[in-house]
Amino acid sequence: MSRIVYVNGRYLPEHEASVSIFDRGFLFADAIYEVSAVINGKLIDVGAHLARLERSCREIKLELTWSGDELIAIHEELIERNGLVDGGIYLQVTRGAADRNFTFPAQRKPTLVMFTQARSIARKVSRGYTLKSVPDLRWARRDIKSTALLAQVLAKQAAAEAGCDEALMHEDGVVTEGGSSTIWIVKGRSIISRPLSAKVLAGITRQAVLTYVEETGFTFEERAFTLQEALDADEVIITAATAMVMPATEIDGHPIGDGQPGPVALRLRDIYFDLAERGGALG
Repeated sequence: MSRIVYVNGRYLPEHEASVSIFDRGFLFADAIYEVSAVINGKLIDVGAHLARLERSCREIKLELTWSGDELIAIHEELIERNGLVDGGIYLQVTRGAADRNFTFPAQRKPTLVMFTQARSIARKVSRGYTLKSVPDLRWARRDIKSTALLAQVLAKQAAAEAGCDEALMHEDGVVTEGGSSTIWIVKGRSIISRPLSAKVLAGITRQAVLTYVEETGFTFEERAFTLQEALDADEVIITAATAMVMPATEIDGHPIGDGQPGPVALRLRDIYFDLAERGGALG
């Protein structure tokens, strides 16, 4: 059965869906996106995702003409129409279609596209992610969840060609984030992640994890850390809407700790799933 997608007010079979070749998302990546996880048919952290969507749109002066309630209703309708159990919902809003010109069009009618992606989500993991370190080549406003993802595409492709699961991006040896994830390290009794700024995206799963770090018995330390510190860490952890909370066990072929999924990562993953199954830690 064909997947049902949403395009500008219409629910359509995916093979019937289209947008204009003049859409600014296509021509300029003049667009913002979000991906919300779905576990057991329930949206996870969708309120936080939509708050970040609104912020990103404000930062690029893109008017978001749908309310949060309207967007949640579309999410839920797509879940129902596609019978989605586990996976995610991709949302993209663009500045709309107009003849190609760098400046904003006078008449702005944004484009909204949403679709589901089914994937298997296992609570228990037997292996951790392997990481490939790459220079971070992105633009300066990484706090905006822009669809301009070419640098991440190249980073994740380099990781894939090295047989790795994810890229670990860094600037002059200082870790920024993963290709599509937040990177944490564990050292001693501290769980460490770099501060939010224009250099990194404010991860929603990161935000959720911070609400229950204390339950692990560890303290949270917010600071930048180097690639060498990650290599020497007791554990490395990845968080993302699609990966949830995942241990990373290798960087550039170098094992982290004993090379096995670490207890802190596994405990955080269990807590996250417990909350997600009750409807999500952040609403």
